[in-house]
Amino acid sequence: MFTISDTIHISAPLERCFQLSTNVALVGRTIGMRPIEDTADGMLGDGDRVVWAGWKFGFPQMHECLITGYKRPVFFQDTMGRGRFKRFQYDHHLAEIDGHTLLNDKIRFSLPLGWPGKLVAKRVIVPYLCELLRQRMVLLKRVAETEEWRRYLPDEAERR
Repeated sequence: MFTISDTIHISAPLERCFQLSTNVALVGRTIGMRPIEDTADGMLGDGDRVVWAGWKFGFPQMHECLITGYKRPVFFQDTMGRGRFKRFQYDHHLAEIDGHTLLNDKIRFSLPLGWPGKLVAKRVIVPYLCELLRQRMVLLKRVAETEEWRRYLPDEAERR
C-alpha cells in the first residue's frame, strides 16, 4: 500500500474551496479525464458515482469514483469502484484557519500483480500522482483566489 499526501493554504473561504473541490468540471480538468457516467449532476455529493475516461501512459483508462465519505464543507472521500488499481482511496480534508482554507489531500493505493505492481507503483505511479496532486492543488488555489471561481460556481456568484 502506498500513501501520498499534500497540503496547501488557500486565501479563499472554506465553502468556496469545498465546492470547487467537488465540481466535476474542475476535477476533470485537474485529472485530464472526462466523465462518461455521472450521478453527481455537476457537483460531487454523498453517495455519488462518476466514471472517468481518458488516456494515461498511452493506454485508455477508465476509473469509477464512488463518494464513500462526505461531511460538507470539511471532508469527502472517493473510493475506486472499478479501474486499473487494486485499491484506490482519496481523502480530501479542508479546514478554516483565520478566514483562509487549509486543504490536505491523501491518496492511498495499491496495484495488482504483486512485486511487479509494487515496482511500477514506486517508479512510475507515485511520482505521477505526486505531480498530479500538486497540480490539482495549485489549480484549486488559483481558481479559488481569483475571479475564475465564478466560472465553476455561477449560482454562488449570483448570490453575492
